[in-house]
Amino acid sequence: MHSPAVSLEQRANIGLLTINNPPVNALSQAVRQGLLETLRKAISDKEIEAIVIQCSGKTFIAGADISEFGKPPMRPYLPDLLKELQNSSKPIVAALFGTVLGGGFETALSCHYRIALTGTKIGLPEVKLGLIPGAGGTQLLPRVCGIETALELITSGKHVTVESPQAKGVANKIIEADLLNHAISFAQQVAFHKPLVATPLLDVKMSASDKIIFDQYRAKLAKRSRGQLAPQRAIDSIENTLSLSFGQGLEKERAYFLECRESSQSGAMRHAFFAEKAAARVTHSPHVKKPKMIEKIAIIGAGTMGGGIAMSFVDSGFPVTLVETTTQNLERGLAGITQRYGKMVKGGRISQVQMNARLNLITTTCDYQDLSEIDLVVEAAFESMDVKRSIFSKLDTVCKPEAIIASNTSYLNIDEIAESTCRANQVLGMHFFSPANIMKLLEIVRCKETDEATLVSAVALAKRIGKISTVVGMCYGFVGNRMYSCYGREANLLLLEGATPSQIDKAMIAWGMAMGPLTVNDMSGIDIAYKARKENPDLPDDPLYFQAANLLVESGRLGQKTKAGFYQYDDFGIQSDDPVALALFRQEALSLEVPQREVSQESIQTRLIYALINEGSKILEEGIAQRSGDIDVIWLNGYGFPRYMGGPMFYADMLGLRSVLSTIQSLYDETGKDWWKPSELLIELAQTGKSFSDV
Repeated sequence: MHSPAVSLEQRANIGLLTINNPPVNALSQAVRQGLLETLRKAISDKEIEAIVIQCSGKTFIAGADISEFGKPPMRPYLPDLLKELQNSSKPIVAALFGTVLGGGFETALSCHYRIALTGTKIGLPEVKLGLIPGAGGTQLLPRVCGIETALELITSGKHVTVESPQAKGVANKIIEADLLNHAISFAQQVAFHKPLVATPLLDVKMSASDKIIFDQYRAKLAKRSRGQLAPQRAIDSIENTLSLSFGQGLEKERAYFLECRESSQSGAMRHAFFAEKAAARVTHSPHVKKPKMIEKIAIIGAGTMGGGIAMSFVDSGFPVTLVETTTQNLERGLAGITQRYGKMVKGGRISQVQMNARLNLITTTCDYQDLSEIDLVVEAAFESMDVKRSIFSKLDTVCKPEAIIASNTSYLNIDEIAESTCRANQVLGMHFFSPANIMKLLEIVRCKETDEATLVSAVALAKRIGKISTVVGMCYGFVGNRMYSCYGREANLLLLEGATPSQIDKAMIAWGMAMGPLTVNDMSGIDIAYKARKENPDLPDDPLYFQAANLLVESGRLGQKTKAGFYQYDDFGIQSDDPVALALFRQEALSLEVPQREVSQESIQTRLIYALINEGSKILEEGIAQRSGDIDVIWLNGYGFPRYMGGPMFYADMLGLRSVLSTIQSLYDETGKDWWKPSELLIELAQTGKSFSDV
C-alpha cells in the first residue's frame, strides 16, 4: 500500500513503513495521513508480526512541517497518530538516524523500541519557539530517560547525540552502520515478546533528588530564560508525570501548549525563527549568481577582533593566514587565540586534539606578498579611514584578480575604502560582532559597486561558518550600530537629565534586555565609539549629543580597562555608580542648562526602545535594510534584544503603529530634537493601518 509520502512493504514477517518526504521528512499532513493508513494496514495484516518505521534520505523525521506553522491544524492530528502507535498490538521499532527532533522525536518515543545510528541527534526544541512539546513529549521522555534528563532537554531545547549521557535510555540499541537490517532483525527478535509494554505504561524514572529538582529548575530558568513562559510551563508539565496518569498528563500538556501557542511570546519567537531563515536571502537581485569557491582566508589584524574572526573560520576547517605589521604583534595575537582555545578545552567545549588541529590551520605573516592565492581577505585593522585605505590599496596589488576584499569596520564608509582599489565590485563589508568566534550575527554590507557574485559568495560563506547573516546597505553604523547610536544617545541624555548609570541599566534589564547599555559601553571601551564619531562629519550638530560619553573619554575614563567609565570598578571588577562621574554629568547639565529631574523606569524604557523603533523605520524607508525582519534578526542576535519580544520592529507591530507614532510624536513635540521627528514610513503605515511586516 502506498501514499504520496509513506509506503508499506513486507519483509518476511516485518512490515516496513517508509517515510519519503524530502528534504527532512517533516511531519506534514501527507506524512501523518500516510503513517496512519499504513500503520492500520500493517496491524490488520496477519502475516505481519512486527513493524519498523524508517525514513528515506538523510534523516529520520526532523520535526514539524514549518510550512504549516500558523495555519489551522489539519487531520489527522499528531497526538491522534501517536496514540495509535502507542496502542499498537504489534511491536513497533523506530530506525533513527540524522536529526530526530520535536514531533519526530515524539513519534520515536511513541514506538515500543528504538534502534539508532551513532551520532543521531535527538531533541525537543519547541521552547525555542515559545512552546512546549504538544504531542506527549513532556509525558513520554520522563518515562524513557528520567525526570532530570527530561527537564534539561525540554527546557533548554538543545540537541544531544543518542550516545551522550543525557540520552541514556532513548535507544535500545546503538549501531555503527546497516541501520535497516539491524532494525528488521531486532523487530524479528521482539515480535513475540510478551507482555508488550507501550511507553505510556512505563514507570517514571525518579531519583530521591527529583522532588526538589523542580524548584531548582524553576529558579535557574527564572534567570536563564528571564520573563519566558514556555520553560516554566514545561517544568509544570513534566512534574505532572509524578501525580497524574498518562492521559491526564497529556490533557494538561495540551492546555499548556495552547496557552503558550496563543501567547505574544510564542508569536514573537516564531517570527524570529522565520526572520532568521529569510535574512540570508538576497533581494533586488536581477538573477541568481553561483557563489565563488572560497577556501583560503586571510585576516588583516591579529587583535581581539581579528583573532576572533580567524577562530570563526578555522573552527569550520578553513585555513587562515593572519597578517600583522610586526612579528611581536603576530606573537601576541596568536597567544591570545591559543589562550581562548585553552579556556575552551578547560571548559570541556573542545578537546586538546581539536585545539591543536585548529591552531595548525593558522599561518602568520608580515608580508602581503604571501596573500597572492587567497580567496577572501577580511580587514580587521584599527578603525581609521587612512589606515584602511592604505591596507586596501596594498591588497589590491597583491591579491589575485578574483579575490574578494572585505572590511570589518563598524562605522566607516566602505564605499570610500573601496575607492582605494581597482576592484570596487569585489569589495563589501563583513561586520562581525565581538567576540567574533562566539557571536552568531554577521552584517554583510552591500556597497554601491558590490556585484551580485561577491554578495552571494559572502552570504554562502557566512552559512558555512555557522553565522546568521543579514545583507544591509551602506550608511554610518550600517543597521545595528546606527540604531545602537540612537539607543545610546538617549541613555547619554538621561544621564545629563539626572538619571544614574545603574538606574538606566537596571531599567533596560527589567524591560528584558540582556545587559544595560552603559555596562556594555564600559566593557567595549567608551573611546571606540568616541573615535568613530570623530571620523563622521555628518553627526547631529547638537551640544547634548553623546556629551556624557565625550566628557568621560576626555577625562581619561574609558571604561573597565581604566577601572573608570560610566561606573567605577574595584580590583575585582565589581562596578558601582561613581560620584566623580555623576558630578561631571551634573556640572555639564548645569552648564548646558539641562533641567534635573527624577527619571522613572518607564520613561527610560520608552526613550530607549522608541528611539530604536523610529530609527529602524528610517532605515527601512531608506532601503538600508531589505526587510523589517532583518532589523529584528540583527537586534536579537547582536544586541541582546529579548527573543520573546521578536525584535524592535516586530515589537512595534505588536504595540500597534498608531500608538507608537503617537508616543514618538509626543517625544518630538516635547524635546524639539530633529532626531525624534517621526519617520515618514512610520506615519504612512500608521495612517493606513499597516505594519512593518507589510513592507
